[in-house]
Amino acid sequence: MTEPASSTFGQRLRAHRERTGLTRPVLGGLVGRSAEWVKAIEGGRLLPPRLPMMLRLAEVLDITDLADLTGAHPLPVASVTRAGHPDVDQVAAAMQRTTAPAGDPVPAVVLRGLVDQAWTLWHQSSTERGAVAAVLPQLLDDARTSARRLDGTDRRAALVELARVYHLVQLFAANQPYSELVWLAADRAMAAAQDADNPAAMSAAAWYYAHVFRSSNRTDAAEQVLVDAAGMLDPSAGGEQLARWGQAQLGIALTHSKRGRDGKAWRAWDAADDAATRLGSGYAHPWLMFGPTVVAAYGVTVEIDLVRPGEAIRRATNTDYSSLPSRTRRATHLVDAARAHLLRGEDVAVVHLLGRAVRESLDTVRHRPHARMAIMELVDRRGTVGEDARELALAIDLG
Repeated sequence: MTEPASSTFGQRLRAHRERTGLTRPVLGGLVGRSAEWVKAIEGGRLLPPRLPMMLRLAEVLDITDLADLTGAHPLPVASVTRAGHPDVDQVAAAMQRTTAPAGDPVPAVVLRGLVDQAWTLWHQSSTERGAVAAVLPQLLDDARTSARRLDGTDRRAALVELARVYHLVQLFAANQPYSELVWLAADRAMAAAQDADNPAAMSAAAWYYAHVFRSSNRTDAAEQVLVDAAGMLDPSAGGEQLARWGQAQLGIALTHSKRGRDGKAWRAWDAADDAATRLGSGYAHPWLMFGPTVVAAYGVTVEIDLVRPGEAIRRATNTDYSSLPSRTRRATHLVDAARAHLLRGEDVAVVHLLGRAVRESLDTVRHRPHARMAIMELVDRRGTVGEDARELALAIDLG
């Protein structure tokens, strides 16, 4: 959607806000401002905001080019908020091969061990993208060869592992300016899981596909794929099925919160929380990481989406992130906690939490748009906040 060149910044902002169905209080809350501030910007009583705030508005309104707001020269939002990884070309090349490589298949049980090792790299490295990029091209070749050349139950097992490899590709490419690679990985993972005729694999594929749908504001599609996945599982069976079902409920909660449907969001979150509680206080799925702590941490995300930063901070304070057996997940949720404080203008807490997140996973902070925008907003602050923000900017190579 591009407004006429004669439109003012405020008129463009209002048109995009109304297109996405956001009220002024909601838009203001999501960027840490009041409804009156939004009204004043739209009415031309305030000058257009500085670049960091424009980027926050663009992210909330799903605007891909700042020219749609400013009417000036094109400036893709992703070129500022999303950092590319130097190893993306080799991963993309492996994904784009149209035929399985020649050679003998890897036995399904061996392939599973290799995929488990790759997931361990993702969760345990502070530079997880570089760690998995080193193994993904060969792992993709091995998994595709096995899925193509094995038969019967071995082939179906290989297809399940192939889907898990595609999930890693999606995670690697996420929050980078390569949306086509993210979509390709999500679609191929679902196809592999369906070909395996494995409900557990399809539910994991639905979790990752829903992330892609939500990022493009296709919330109805996100909800449907998760509802379909949950319907294939029996939570009363406990164990793996309960974990996969609970994660589907968590995804449904995130989908509703993105649309501001607080009642539906919390009902789904409660279902996920109940499933996690039944699995045990110390439970964490070995690679999906679903468990009580993850559910609690995503409660912070739900509160932020519903523009309740005070409640988000309360939940974040009561969540023991250190119990998450994943550096990437710990860093992700620390960034969310920082977002809540940013909405409240609590700059010291923001830089403190982002600093903790960097120590957990440099890659996660480098590639999270919300973290990058928060740091950009704080680098010009006076005193220690600005100094800390500038150090963070250097750490994540924020130009």
